[in-house]
Amino acid sequence: MSEPSGPPSDVARRPVGAAETASANRLWWDGEADGYHAEHGAFLGDTDFVWGPERLREADAGLLGELAGADVLEVGAGSGQCSRWVRGRGGRVVATDLSAGMLRTGRRVDAGLPPGARVPFVQCDGRALPFADASFDVVFTAYGVVPFVADPDLVLREAARVLRPGGRFVFSTTHPLRWALPDDPGEGGLTVTMSYFDRTPYVEQDEAGRVVYVEHHRTLGDRVREITTAGLVLVDLVEPEWPEGHEQTWGGWSPLRGRLVPGTAVFVCRRPDAPSGRADGGGSIGS
Repeated sequence: MSEPSGPPSDVARRPVGAAETASANRLWWDGEADGYHAEHGAFLGDTDFVWGPERLREADAGLLGELAGADVLEVGAGSGQCSRWVRGRGGRVVATDLSAGMLRTGRRVDAGLPPGARVPFVQCDGRALPFADASFDVVFTAYGVVPFVADPDLVLREAARVLRPGGRFVFSTTHPLRWALPDDPGEGGLTVTMSYFDRTPYVEQDEAGRVVYVEHHRTLGDRVREITTAGLVLVDLVEPEWPEGHEQTWGGWSPLRGRLVPGTAVFVCRRPDAPSGRADGGGSIGS
């Protein structure tokens, strides 16, 4: 659920590699962590779990499955609110993020909570998780990591690697359709102005032309292929509808747009109980 809020910078659509993307986004979130929490903390809650700006709560959706007694990993945890919610449901959870600034904010939030509500934080790259194979029953990320890397296939492969057979990986991200529309919460955001098939990254850069923020677009088909190539099975694809009574705008997400077109996609995946036997690690779509 990103929405850059720093000083004005030049906006471009141009290729950006994996290393430059990771460096720029790590520095961006290090600098934006406190401001992001100040702006969105009340919406997200310190011990709540929402999948996106539509305010779909895991308490209502139940996409992660049974959490009591489960070993759970959050990738791109930010300040850890979702992990705290998981701990409150009996899960043994670890919250990870690439940004030291976001984790620092998370630890500051923890300091104001009872010890039983706090979670352990680990700084790491979601493309290279520092955990052993088959360590977790559930891995998830709510608008973390996936759109902020040039090689999301590595994120999914790592999630599959650290999952136990039968484990579940769930991630939410900007709905691919939204990339064809201007980032405008009003009527201007309802007209297609860009090709849905143009995968050129969205880039913000400073006056010297240095990249300071990047998001990468993939189509729905791309996401499905990333999932199956990682050896995961796509169980469900949730496109949250904008609920009645929810009038809060979040950047380009708004009641006007949300009631007409999807803004978020939640992919629910499972690691098969047994290897598929395919050399490329491919899975299939189904349950």
